[in-house]
Amino acid sequence: MSETVTIEQAQLHLVELIAKLIPGEEMVVMDNGQPLATLARKSSTTWPCQPGTAKDTRHWMAADFDAPLEDFKEYMP
Repeated sequence: MSETVTIEQAQLHLVELIAKLIPGEEMVVMDNGQPLATLARKSSTTWPCQPGTAKDTRHWMAADFDAPLEDFKEYMP
């Protein structure tokens, strides 16, 4: 179900309203109780990471990376 806002709210907070939309979600702008416009956030068409950009980067992993955590000790066999 789409959310609705008044035209006054949309004028005052347009940037924030668009920022909180999830891609594919719609928001209906109402004027005097009638739908006036629909806002929808466009899905991203590109992936922010490019393959191979970290190939020359040195990576470090702690020696105890896969050691059991104390917080989960009671769940371990």
